Amino acid sequence: MDRVPHAKSFRRTPVQQRSAARLTRILDACAELLDETGYENLSTRAVALRAGVPIGSVYRFFGNKRAMADALAHRNLEHYAQRAAARLEALPRTDWRGAIDAVLDEYIAMKRTVPGFALVDFGVPAPAESAAPADRATESADDADTNGLVAGRLTDLIAAHLGRAADDRLRRTVLVAVEATDALLQLAFRIRPSGDPELIAETRELLHAYLARTLG
Repeated sequence: MDRVPHAKSFRRTPVQQRSAARLTRILDACAELLDETGYENLSTRAVALRAGVPIGSVYRFFGNKRAMADALAHRNLEHYAQRAAARLEALPRTDWRGAIDAVLDEYIAMKRTVPGFALVDFGVPAPAESAAPADRATESADDADTNGLVAGRLTDLIAAHLGRAADDRLRRTVLVAVEATDALLQLAFRIRPSGDPELIAETRELLHAYLARTLG
């Protein structure tokens, strides 16, 4: 059974297995519809219809579509961490470049293949330009929190794999790497739906060069 996404997304956290299974169907439907309609046109009613559940079941868990997408983002992060850890287990513990390639390649693979991940990877899409300034400011703060959360998980994974301490320097370095990679890969996937290979290659080279001073 999937790990329950971050509790802050929920009106009510599922306890029974049947409720957890229903939540999984709702999030799966949300992911599918994101690919088909985009975030702006996503609706809780459409998700309920696709999931085959009453609309009340959606509102039992989520107050609105943003909360639902946020829960999907947290589930994506859990899946990403699990899949990245599995890749790392197959690598020599001294191969830090291989470790960086593994976590980068897993993200790219999920971006290409996991439903809804192209729009909602680890955070909810930014509001439209017509949104209120306060909403855009909140979204910017959420983006920073999201990248910080991702960087924290990656720091722990990489440190455990390399057998070193996850100290403040490593956490700061990984955070900078995540921020830079996020911006570059957003550009790569805007240029080409499957990701521009030349920009991805440049991103990989940048990561190797930057992280060498800390991991090399």
